[in-house]
Amino acid sequence: MYSLKELIELIDAEIKGLKLPESPVLLYTPITHTLDSGGKRIRPALVLAACNLFSDSVVNAIPSALAVELFHNFTLIHDDIMDNAPLRRNRPTVFKQWGQNVAILSGDALCILAYQQLAKTDVALLRKIFPIFNGIALNICEGQQMDMDFETAPFVTQEEYLRMIELKTAALLKGSLQIGGTIGGGSAQDIINLGEFGLNLGIAFQLQDDLLDAYGDLNVFGKQIGNDIVTNKKTFLAIKALSVAKGHTLELLRGYFNARDIEPGKKIAGVKNIYNELGIDKITENIILEYHNRALVAFDKINVKDDRKDILLSIAQTIMGRTS
Repeated sequence: MYSLKELIELIDAEIKGLKLPESPVLLYTPITHTLDSGGKRIRPALVLAACNLFSDSVVNAIPSALAVELFHNFTLIHDDIMDNAPLRRNRPTVFKQWGQNVAILSGDALCILAYQQLAKTDVALLRKIFPIFNGIALNICEGQQMDMDFETAPFVTQEEYLRMIELKTAALLKGSLQIGGTIGGGSAQDIINLGEFGLNLGIAFQLQDDLLDAYGDLNVFGKQIGNDIVTNKKTFLAIKALSVAKGHTLELLRGYFNARDIEPGKKIAGVKNIYNELGIDKITENIILEYHNRALVAFDKINVKDDRKDILLSIAQTIMGRTS
């Protein structure tokens, strides 16, 4: 069995070993910038850890794990364009440093590189995991479109928001586990349980991301704190606050979200004061815990010895205890 540290070191070594062309410079330098900026490597670690549940060797899962990480970073590059995000992992985003056109092309190239890595998987296994990988890709696009639709929607329900993050964020964690488990030789029922584990863990992960955007530490979180508030993004916190606020508090909150000329720092402070008054942070923490517990219920159903589950449990704890 591998430790989480060993899996991440294995992934980092594979990423460092990628031989990217040197030209065109403005196509590949942003890719290197993105991959060198670190990241938690949670998704590829899930691929390898799920494989390791059922197999002592993870060698056959390495191309798929690398493909998942490359694809994830492709989505981040394009996501930052759509969010007009200045920082990612405490560094300028590709969009901010090189502009929109470069970010689009570099992201496209990274997507193609992901499929090239996936194609290195054994053919018999590839037939099984290719539909899962494509399903992930389509789900992310669907979720991202929903997220953009929310920007102009007059009202978004909690259920609609949870469905969006299920597609945009949780699908990748779910699919990563199912790909790894399939390569490792897990049973059909175990693959279903892995998917449920990943889906609920992924929803908890995104809700925590929403919470950290408002309450995190810039030096730890690596992204601009309060950016979701400044851009009027309909996060779980905003949706919940709008649904529970009443009277003057609701008017004040709507005023902040509708304001176009307010100083960003003042807007962040004002909205957070309302969040604090309504207990939105605690409400969000409770929902996160609910999805985390659902994940653990599915996790317990996976039919392998408990000592083989340690690595996946460690990753789940890392996700739930994160501050970045």
